[in-house]
This record gives sequence, structure tokens and C-alpha cells, in this order.
Amino acid sequence: MNLHVIPSGPIQTNAYLLSAPERGEAILIDAPGDIWPKIEPLLAEAKVKLTELWITHGHWDHTQGGAEVVRQTQAKVVAHRADQVLIETPEVMEGFMGEKLGLEGFVVDQWIDADDVLDGLGTAVKIRHVPGHCPGNVMFVFGAAGTAFVGDAIFAGSVGRTDLPGGSMEELQQSIKSQIYSLTDEMVLYPGHGPSTTVGAEKKGNPYVRD
Repeated sequence: MNLHVIPSGPIQTNAYLLSAPERGEAILIDAPGDIWPKIEPLLAEAKVKLTELWITHGHWDHTQGGAEVVRQTQAKVVAHRADQVLIETPEVMEGFMGEKLGLEGFVVDQWIDADDVLDGLGTAVKIRHVPGHCPGNVMFVFGAAGTAFVGDAIFAGSVGRTDLPGGSMEELQQSIKSQIYSLTDEMVLYPGHGPSTTVGAEKKGNPYVRD
């Protein structure tokens, strides 16, 4: 499995393109603005078809490019139902932000929740629900590969903001302790913004959530 980390959109949100040339398939985790022109040549080069779009949570910077991706690929969209309104009716998100963001809604095909297991290009991927930053924030845990895609729950040395509707610092801290810090210290965390980190590094040094 190949991994491309692709920052995109107005605030450089990370999208993650996972591809398996031997299967002819790829998965995109999150779809920030202007992501399609960046992944289209990667898909063509690897000779793979984008079959699924996995959304870590419904905030605008993670979904702004989703409608275009779906139009171009007919990829199946996977997300948590708690963020249905944000994804399918993005004018609600624009109301939160107080500005027009040029958002276009798209339909979620499969709702996921804690402990569900997805087929990630032939690999079992376990879902963990990590609300606090956003009600529907989930993480995708590739246990065999030792990697997890965490959305905006946690960053290298920081955590997601909790001042938007549905956010709660207390809930976020509890989510991180129970759902992220319970993973192995060696687990590599790929967040929605910034560089990757590890569970062990955050347990040791994250100033917002002490183990």
C-alpha cells in the first residue's frame, strides 16, 4: 500500500491518498479544497481507481473538495452520522463560520461508528469515535500497518479546537485518553494538519492531554 500526504485547501488541510496498484484501487481520506487536480495525476500514474472517500469529520476544510471528487470518480463516501448535516447541507457549516466558503454538499453512502471494521484495500481498518473537536470525528486505525488517521482530534503537540458548535474540551480530552492513548506507543498518527506523530510522543509531551 502506498501513501501520499497531500496538504490542500485554504488552510492546508492534509488529505491522505492510499493506493494499492496490485488491486487497481485507491482510498482518499478527507477532501480539502482543490484536492482533485492534485490526486488525479497520482491515480493515473499508479493506474488505480479511487473507489472510496473516507471523511474523518464534517468540518468544511476536510470536505470542501468532496463533491468534485465524487463527481469525477463516483467513489463511495464513508463518514459518521453525527456529522451528516455538516457534510450534506454545508450551509450549516457556513453559518458556524460566518462567511461563504463555496461549499457544496455530497451524499454519504455508508455510516460508520465505533468498533466498525472497514476493508481498507485488503486490510482491516477499525473505527474509533473521537468526539470533542467535532461530534462525528472518527479515526481510522490500520492496526497491521501501525498507523492511524485521526482527523483533528490531536496534532503533534496540540489538539483540535473546541470552540465551534458541538465542540467540548472535556469530551476531547476524554476521547484522546480512551481512544488514542490506548493504542500502542509506536502507532503513527496522521492528523488533519501538520506533521505525523506517535502515540508515545503525544502521551509524553502533549501539553493539552496528559496520559
